[in-house]
Amino acid sequence: MQKMLSYIRKAIDDYNMIDDGDKIAVGLSGGKDSITLLMALKGLQRFYDKNFEILAISVNPGFDFFDSDFLKKVCENIEVNFIEEKSHIKEIVFDIRNEKNPCSLCANLRRGILNSVAIREGCNKIALGHNEDDVLETFFLNLLYGGSISTFAPVSFMDRSRNYSYKAINLCSRKIHKIFY
Repeated sequence: MQKMLSYIRKAIDDYNMIDDGDKIAVGLSGGKDSITLLMALKGLQRFYDKNFEILAISVNPGFDFFDSDFLKKVCENIEVNFIEEKSHIKEIVFDIRNEKNPCSLCANLRRGILNSVAIREGCNKIALGHNEDDVLETFFLNLLYGGSISTFAPVSFMDRSRNYSYKAINLCSRKIHKIFY
């Protein structure tokens, strides 16, 4: 965990991801990346020179098998507030739109809901748990299907119409970002 915290802290410092007084929404999907990010940010809070709050947000897509009990327990154990936002993503993607390739629409709907909940809860930043594989997958998908050489940036502005700086923080090892930036 110490090595991971050092990489995360280096990325945060290199890209000015956290400012004093930030309220950061962590997109908690239940996967290893988002849970690791949540735990790392909580660990970083203990010694980081800037004070910030953390809020975990999970978007429930409406599938019968979706169970957030584990996520609630993780957040309870590390003393982070948890919000489960119920949605009708399943109904929209599969019943109304009858999508043959549902992944893109589902991801966009989840991201929109996450952004809306973060704004509603007074968060000024969102942290997303992407790893090196995610960066490379995005790179190759953009190259092969979009015809462009690009991937996501470590810091991106989600909404420029507000008076505050609303950023999505993609925390992954900074080594991979040196290749592209």
